[in-house]
Amino acid sequence: MVSNEAAQYTGIVRLLLHFGWTWVGLFAVEDDSGDHFLQAMEPLLSQNGICLAFTQRIASKINMLKRNEHDGILSKLYLLFTESKASTFILYGETKNFMWIRYFIRKIAKNYQNITSVFRKVWIIAAQIEFASCGLLNDLDFQHFQGAILFTIHSKELLGFQTFLKTLGPYWAQGDGFLSYFWEQAFDCSIPNPGELTKVDGACSGKERLESLPGYAFEMAMTGHSYSIYNAVYVVAHALHTLYSSRSKHRAMPGDKKPRLQEVNPWQLHPFLQGISFNNVAGESMYFNDKKEMVAGFDIINLHIFPNNSFLRVKVGRMEPSEGKQFIMNKDVILWPTRFNQVLPLSICSDSCPPGFQKRKKEGEKFCCYDCAPCPEGKISNQKDMDDCFKCPEDQYPNKDKDGCIPKVTSFLSYDEPLGISLASAAVSFAWITALVLATFIRHKDTPIVKANNRDITYALLGSLLLCFFCPFLFLGQPGMVTCFSQQSAFGIIFSVAVSCVLAKTITVVVAFMATKPGSSMRKWVGKRLASSVVLSCSLFQAGICAVWLGTSPPFPDLDMQSLTGEIIAECNQGSTTMFYLVLGYMGLLSIISFTVAFLARKLPDTFNEAKFITFSMLMFCSVWLSFVPTYLGTKGKYMVVVEIFSILASSAGLLCCIFVPKCYIIVLRSDLNNKEQLIRRKN
Repeated sequence: MVSNEAAQYTGIVRLLLHFGWTWVGLFAVEDDSGDHFLQAMEPLLSQNGICLAFTQRIASKINMLKRNEHDGILSKLYLLFTESKASTFILYGETKNFMWIRYFIRKIAKNYQNITSVFRKVWIIAAQIEFASCGLLNDLDFQHFQGAILFTIHSKELLGFQTFLKTLGPYWAQGDGFLSYFWEQAFDCSIPNPGELTKVDGACSGKERLESLPGYAFEMAMTGHSYSIYNAVYVVAHALHTLYSSRSKHRAMPGDKKPRLQEVNPWQLHPFLQGISFNNVAGESMYFNDKKEMVAGFDIINLHIFPNNSFLRVKVGRMEPSEGKQFIMNKDVILWPTRFNQVLPLSICSDSCPPGFQKRKKEGEKFCCYDCAPCPEGKISNQKDMDDCFKCPEDQYPNKDKDGCIPKVTSFLSYDEPLGISLASAAVSFAWITALVLATFIRHKDTPIVKANNRDITYALLGSLLLCFFCPFLFLGQPGMVTCFSQQSAFGIIFSVAVSCVLAKTITVVVAFMATKPGSSMRKWVGKRLASSVVLSCSLFQAGICAVWLGTSPPFPDLDMQSLTGEIIAECNQGSTTMFYLVLGYMGLLSIISFTVAFLARKLPDTFNEAKFITFSMLMFCSVWLSFVPTYLGTKGKYMVVVEIFSILASSAGLLCCIFVPKCYIIVLRSDLNNKEQLIRRKN
């Protein structure tokens, strides 16, 4: 007739979790039922992250203890109450076990008068203990159990029950020994024997009323035990009625005897009990489930104890037997022990780890005892008491406190920011200067200084430099499919053309000098064909490398979410890093060859010898690109683009200034030196 005890175990765990009590003490009776309770509860608590601070077994009888055992238990309980961090104690047993606990708590409070920890415990008491039945004992003191939470068998007030209690008297039922004994104990009177005619001193008058008794002596409300007994009587009555009806149908012939219920054996009711289903007068459905258990539940009661030791049971929750909403709790009406300063008692081994921290297990202690460690770099925890921190999604990053994620900002070198505006302005300025130099050379194309070193190669070099200064615009702005596909290839081919032109000009100087020697075989190489061949062959080789790159693993727009903490880098993925560095390597090889040839030819006797200027220009060019590689690899995000744009501008400007500024100076400011007579005079 009573709900399965496993539901009570689940209810206790749900109650502990509801209030966050993870460090609890447990008192259990020292018998088979206590063993079963521990075997069921310990794994259930562990599975739900709750630890037992201690487990104390309770002896059945106090008067059976020896003196040394008595003192040992008293000392042990004193330590449990004073040194344990647990503020929640679970008590499982029977009423006599509750009295065992009450006895020792009173002893502790009496022997250690200044102790307050016994008043700072929340007791969770199992349904097997009937609290009110302790009220008839002398020397009452229940104040230590103020605010206790009781699991009781579910009950509901029945119509007419209060009226029935008010009619009870000592002579109400003859032969009811329990009622007589209770009456004498509760009202401190004696009931005379029926044959005594004289009035006995202290005799019960029969006018005593149960409602006048304090709550600790007698409860007028329907308790769980009474409710179960009431329902059990009606269940049997319904079963007997069904049995009687079925037998009456079979004995309907005239002359048959009427069935007598006294002839029914208890086991004969079993088939009828299993099919019982009815509503009691309280409006609740009574039926048995497939396990032959009454489908009931447990009420959760909060105990309000008053200074005179009377108490009030306040229903604060319910453990439903059905699936779905199993556990119902109204914590706002709970009265906690008065010694708790905070509204809600805490019963934990370690303080909660706030968001931004994770648990770190203490060696040699249970898992409920831990330290709090800050989350490692790049991880967060957004809840209390998290076992491990976790990473934010790729498009987010941890905030300063590591308790939340912030959306990352997409980053790229924009035209709108100062750095982008500066680089774009520099590129336009140098392009304008290059165009001005090219126009100057075209205007003075017939002058000796322009014609001296292959005019067509000079135009090609200036044109390639002009395109070099426009290359940065492929790197500015948000990367797209077209810009990513073309930026590195265009940069590599254009720069290869420029360096090839420089190499061709240097070779032209060397060949021209060697051809002036008598009987030299180099005369056939003097002219435009050699220079054009150098430029075309070197440039086409670089174009072939770029074609292979674009055909096999071309660059593409990509989002780098890992390199920088708070940014998503919009970049061009190079596709094949090997091909990228192969393009740079080939360009570097051409530069080194040009520098070497120019350095060796820098002192050749020629009026307009460009080798010395090419030497300086290639020295600057090589220096820029040699420093580019480590700098490029050491930066992240849009600053990698800035480094590459700066290298393009610096190296191009170096070629422009070192090779063409001296010539422009002569053409514009010293035109007297730019004539054939001056050329012949300087040769002589």
